[in-house]
Amino acid sequence: MSTDKPKKSSFIQGQITSEFIGNSIAKHQSKTTIGAHNIFLGQVRADVIEGKTVTAIEYTAYEEMAEQTFYEIRESAFSKYDLTCLHIYHSLGLVKTGEVCLFVFVSAPRRKVVYEALEFLVEEIKEKTAIFGKEIFDDESYTWKVNS
Repeated sequence: MSTDKPKKSSFIQGQITSEFIGNSIAKHQSKTTIGAHNIFLGQVRADVIEGKTVTAIEYTAYEEMAEQTFYEIRESAFSKYDLTCLHIYHSLGLVKTGEVCLFVFVSAPRRKVVYEALEFLVEEIKEKTAIFGKEIFDDESYTWKVNS
């Protein structure tokens, strides 16, 4: 029988709530070797494209492939930076403008490293992960999002 813990998913259905974010941070208060946290929150923008306003993004992913990429990105970050903890959460399904769709959270003994690690992580996630966003407009038409 395997003693491995089931791997928790990096994906959350719908928006990532402020309660979820707050609880994630609160869980780290018992880890007293941590001196710094840094978070990145990606929020859905009401972009105007060809005169139409985005009202939501519907996210889909090749989940198994994306989880593997998240794992590789995490491992890379841990080897580059002196981190205590690192968490990545991304939405699946419909996320409305103004709602959070990406939550990256890093913790370390010292502050300087959390800035560098967070920037590295967000760029790697945007560039390498098989997550796709369908931008839905106010007239219910849509286009596939291009990461920028």
